[in-house]
Amino acid sequence: MTEYVIGVDVGGTRIKTGAVLRDGTLLNHRVRSSGFALSAEALETAIIEEIIGTQSNTDGTPTGIGLGFPGAVDPEQGIVLLPGKLRLEGYPIVPNLAHRLRLPVIAENDGRLSIIAEAHYGKAREYRWAVSITLGTGVGSGVMLDGKILRDPHLQFGTQASHVVQQSNSDRLCITRARGTANILCSATALAVIVRDSLARGLPSVLNERYFNDPASVDFEAVIEGVAQDDALCLDAFNTWKMELAWFLVSVVHMYAPEIVILSGGAASAAPYFLDDLRTHVNHHTFRYPPGDEIRIELSDIATFNAVLGAGALAWEQAGG
Repeated sequence: MTEYVIGVDVGGTRIKTGAVLRDGTLLNHRVRSSGFALSAEALETAIIEEIIGTQSNTDGTPTGIGLGFPGAVDPEQGIVLLPGKLRLEGYPIVPNLAHRLRLPVIAENDGRLSIIAEAHYGKAREYRWAVSITLGTGVGSGVMLDGKILRDPHLQFGTQASHVVQQSNSDRLCITRARGTANILCSATALAVIVRDSLARGLPSVLNERYFNDPASVDFEAVIEGVAQDDALCLDAFNTWKMELAWFLVSVVHMYAPEIVILSGGAASAAPYFLDDLRTHVNHHTFRYPPGDEIRIELSDIATFNAVLGAGALAWEQAGG
């Protein structure tokens, strides 16, 4: 009989689940749409359906459940601060799921789970100083300093790198009510927003035919398709986004002095178009001793289910495994 836990990553776009073995092997992973419009009760039901679906396709009974969410997350409660996004703020989803599933349940911020996953199963295993950056609906971060995952009583230490202000004169507001934060300039959504605005204003693009009547449906993947076709509009937007991301990583390196920065999230799929440029820019603009000591910037080997694996590692820790 297989001994496993179930990791669940609840994001603004998708819910991902999978059975996680002690060694990090991921079995029977699943993905479904989530969304900001769902009520707390509907999200809870969707999460339970995905957990049961994963369990039904895996031999044995899970030892526990690990949950990943954006925002400030109380391990025994769930999201305690995330105004305006997933409708789970203050909702007791951890005790609810524990009661309904009759299993131990624990929750954590999804950015912190990303570095937990990298430390257990990924590219941070050989390092003591590492940062993981997730590029998705928003931008998440997780930090390991001297082998320790950053945590604090306010539940946010190390997870808030993307709230650094890069453009104080920007017309775009962050959840922090600051303007021009990395969170709204460097996410996968941020790139899509730039292109949507240009298409809505009638600028020519290879995307016009497909999205002419619905520019709001343009997503990150659509923009990358345009980049692959050397579309001028998509390339201009992409280069703007890439430069914002590069400057953000310069700030991250100066904040935490990592030996390695590991990128994951949906936007990591486009790494062939930006990774080399990021490395060059960051290593040219960081003040670091000894001079010439380069920062490694790498794509996660577990990028797609990073937070699921991190949630699984957390559940194993809770189970004493």
